[in-house]
Amino acid sequence: MARKSDYGQFCPIAMTAEILAVRWTPLVIRELLCGSHRFSDLQRGLPLMSPSLLSTRLRELEFAGIVERQPAENGKGHDYYLTEGGQELRPIIEAFGLWSQKWLDHEYTEEHLDPSLLMWDIRRTVDCRFMPDDKRVMVEFELHGFKSKQKRWWLMFEDGEADLCNKDPGYEIDLYVKAHIRDLTEIWMGRQRLDTATRSGTLLLEGSLRQVRNFPKWFSLNMYATTAPQTNPLATAEAG
Repeated sequence: MARKSDYGQFCPIAMTAEILAVRWTPLVIRELLCGSHRFSDLQRGLPLMSPSLLSTRLRELEFAGIVERQPAENGKGHDYYLTEGGQELRPIIEAFGLWSQKWLDHEYTEEHLDPSLLMWDIRRTVDCRFMPDDKRVMVEFELHGFKSKQKRWWLMFEDGEADLCNKDPGYEIDLYVKAHIRDLTEIWMGRQRLDTATRSGTLLLEGSLRQVRNFPKWFSLNMYATTAPQTNPLATAEAG
């Protein structure tokens, strides 16, 4: 697969942009950096990307030496991993998120609020160290404020791992978490304080006292949550 030159320049920035500045490509790399290797897991992190386009982007990244395929552990198909060169993109991709959190105005509109993606991201950042190794713990999330018929998701903690279920697995629930999707998104992104949200009732926690108290320990925020947004002087001037 020969790579077409879009910019016609020998500049290293232009040559890198020919690979990275392609729709969906930075997000595919983000998913790989976050630990997704199976095609199905990549799809869960990119729910609006068609399977055919995902396959195309993976082939392009493989040709560029950024991604390599390896036989899947179950012997069926392939898994996808970043090469050494791909791993060196981590600070670049993370810098995108840092810059966005710092400088962009994050007014989350309905098109930004994807409950399945939010729950998948939450599942990837939970801290299982605060869950018992000898007992299954079930947490039910009930979200509202969006059009999708699905309103509930289940996090199952067992054997030091967390799994996300889209259907009720049928186990006894230890903790119920209820919130508007916008509020939970803002909490996870660091735009609302978790303790303030629980005190005000914006985020409802129902269950045993032990599990309610344990929630802030394992519910880890987005990696950019501690980055304080900066005031955009142009936006401030226009508002005035």
